[in-house]
Amino acid sequence: MAEPVSPQTIQARLAQENGQLAAAGIALRLELRGQRLGLRGPLPCRRGSGGHRVQRISLGLNADGAGVDRARERLKEVVRQLQQGRFDWSEWGRRSPAVPRRMASPPADPLGLASFQTAFFADPRRRRNPAGCRTTWTGAYRPYLRRLAAMAQERGQPMGLPLLDAVLESYPPTSRGRQQCGIALAALARHLGEPLPDDWSVRAAGYGLHAAQFRRLPGDPQILALVEQIPNPAWRLAYGLMATYGLRNHEVFFCDLSALAPGGDRVIRVLPTSKTGEHQVWPFQPEWVDHFGLEQLGALQPPLPPVTTDLRRTTLQQVGRRVAEQFRRYALPITPYDLRHAWAVRTIHIGLPDTVAARMMGHSVAIHTRTYHHWITRRDQQQAVDAALSRRRQSGDPALAVP
Repeated sequence: MAEPVSPQTIQARLAQENGQLAAAGIALRLELRGQRLGLRGPLPCRRGSGGHRVQRISLGLNADGAGVDRARERLKEVVRQLQQGRFDWSEWGRRSPAVPRRMASPPADPLGLASFQTAFFADPRRRRNPAGCRTTWTGAYRPYLRRLAAMAQERGQPMGLPLLDAVLESYPPTSRGRQQCGIALAALARHLGEPLPDDWSVRAAGYGLHAAQFRRLPGDPQILALVEQIPNPAWRLAYGLMATYGLRNHEVFFCDLSALAPGGDRVIRVLPTSKTGEHQVWPFQPEWVDHFGLEQLGALQPPLPPVTTDLRRTTLQQVGRRVAEQFRRYALPITPYDLRHAWAVRTIHIGLPDTVAARMMGHSVAIHTRTYHHWITRRDQQQAVDAALSRRRQSGDPALAVP
């Protein structure tokens, strides 16, 4: 039997452990409550309101040296779950200390979704950017996997190509949802070793902008005029920043804007904590930096709206949602992404190479080409026509002579 340890010794040990946690920037702490050990710190609201307030987790561990070691490991597991966006209070309810958590039977996972989620967050490439990883999972994977699970239960179908086909076909052809569903299901199939037909990517491909959005994409005069509908100076700057640099909603608040200071080169840097990592962006049109008064954003504390950007307390999606809400509040007839699409089309008309524009927008050339197919095709055809006409004029073709 282990020798008893005095409360003073345990408190000293906990103080040492908590000091190391604080130095590592971790907000959770180990604590002694009676003769048991537990955790305390900002945790997701049990009612799912999205807030994080100080709460406790009872670990049911004895207050001794071995208990502290196990409590430290439990705390690390909680931190990992919070970083990966998969913390669930049902996993941390009261448990009998005589039945260790690791001995519980693993939940059934007939579709392989749980193992896929674990592998997704364990990917070293994604772990370099936890915030972007969580946003990608919740926005680009989870909705489609939930539909797959619901359809599997409704139809009584096992995992396999018929089920994957049914889920894909549940989205309209050429829609953004179908495109993203195809990507998510293809990743799941690769994880499970489930072969897909050769034409999967063709059948899954969306067409980028849907028809309604294509028709209403704002022109430069409308973009310049709409800023007058925004009474709040801080949100006017956010609007101008998105219009001038084609930023995603959340990227407005995750940029190094120091180059906008007087004398700077006006090339801003989107930070690594954003959805697609670090990239640089040039202004199009450059004169809009002055038009929107963006040079004041080059200060150490840019006068942007007071939006929470601590990714321990919020997500990139929540930040982006706040921007979209402001557009609706000001009754703007466009969305934040309309400004981004308009920026991309502007670079096409100007003649910026697609590879360069795609890099500035933080996505692949394939996505860039697919999304802006119409404008790119028109530009390339026009360039080919202009080049052909130029060659004929230089050759003195009489067919081009003006009567």
